[in-house]
Amino acid sequence: LELANSQGTHSDADSSSKRLVLALYDALNSADSHAVANILAADLEWWFHGPPHHQFLMRMLTGDSNDTFRFLPLRIASFGPTVIVEGCDTARAIAWVHAWTVADGIVTQVREYFNTALTVTRIHDSDEILPATSAAGRLPCVWESSVSGRVGKSVPGLVLAI
Repeated sequence: LELANSQGTHSDADSSSKRLVLALYDALNSADSHAVANILAADLEWWFHGPPHHQFLMRMLTGDSNDTFRFLPLRIASFGPTVIVEGCDTARAIAWVHAWTVADGIVTQVREYFNTALTVTRIHDSDEILPATSAAGRLPCVWESSVSGRVGKSVPGLVLAI
């Protein structure tokens, strides 16, 4: 598992958020519904991009899964309240990325990407509204998925602005 964060140093909040998300994967993979319920907000916001038959996480969370799919994180990075986790299942030719939002010690949102190359860009840390095109040019890339190439097929790319 490759650990990273936005500054190259681990802040307490970033480390705590990463530990929480990794504990969630452990709970999901061991089918510990009590632990999962303690980690996720009751009104979890879920967003999905990918083939509908790859909605493994939703089926796990709703108890509608007899599948043996396991989320095995290969890389994890955090940027403020957002924790990005990437993994793949080469046997099924599936690459995945999750963008979790952690607030007050629980996960409140997940954006899930299957067989999608994801680029994460960070928007200025203020309430200032930035124009789509500005003198600063393009927004900086802070993270890019790397395992989508392991599944042996071309995948679409998306940009996540955080």
